[in-house]
Amino acid sequence: MSTNHIIDVSEATFQHEVIAYSSQVPVVVDFWAEWCIPCRTLGPILENLATEAQGAFRLAKVNVDENPKLAMHYQVNSIPSVKTFQAGEVVGEFLGLKPEPEVRQFLHRLAPSASDLALEKGQSLYLDGHWEAASTAFREVLKGSPDDSQALLGLAKSLLALGKSSDALVILREFPASQEYSTAERLLPLAEATANLALNELGLDESLHSAAFANTLKVASKGNFLAAIDGLLDIIREDKNHRAGETRRVIISLFEMLDPGDPELRKYRAELASLLF
Repeated sequence: MSTNHIIDVSEATFQHEVIAYSSQVPVVVDFWAEWCIPCRTLGPILENLATEAQGAFRLAKVNVDENPKLAMHYQVNSIPSVKTFQAGEVVGEFLGLKPEPEVRQFLHRLAPSASDLALEKGQSLYLDGHWEAASTAFREVLKGSPDDSQALLGLAKSLLALGKSSDALVILREFPASQEYSTAERLLPLAEATANLALNELGLDESLHSAAFANTLKVASKGNFLAAIDGLLDIIREDKNHRAGETRRVIISLFEMLDPGDPELRKYRAELASLLF
């Protein structure tokens, strides 16, 4: 297989296609052989990821039987063996067959893919309060990877910040099993409450607390998370189990909407704990 991003190299072409080329983009070298059974599994994984990366790195394949001097020079005593080059130097390597997630993680450290960059962009835009632009970035990731849990979570949070709680609720209720699943679960109370408010299905009574609860949800739907937390904490101070614990659960949802590094978050967590316990 030979494309601009995936190429077979030999002892005659290695200097130009790997060493020199690695000054432009990283080059991943797959040392393999026809008789190597694990190579038959690892090779396609590397090729698929190189195609997916769209030029973020080059994959160079070296048949060790046909190029023994290269194998000897780079001390390839067992295959498959993968080495990465940048600026002409080996900067990373692994030996043997690895599962696709581990290979992807290895390559991500070397050269983030376009999808990785879009995800990072979306997360940065979200934290800066540019929720519409963030949602666009997350949707770009999801075009290529519909089940990307980080992008799904980022999109759901962006939609909640934009007041589009019903759309966010669809994502959160169908969230895939992943590391982000528990965070998605904690966001559900906020999504459900704000969606119900928009549909006039919140089930409010005539009490001042109910009116305050509805008002803080409106504030949260405008992206004013800190003000919403303050309002809900005021309710908790007077009624720890307001709406059978829903108010407390919505506060916890709002915690997930904040930057984990926000110094206000630790203060609010401590305050909620002191009120409840």
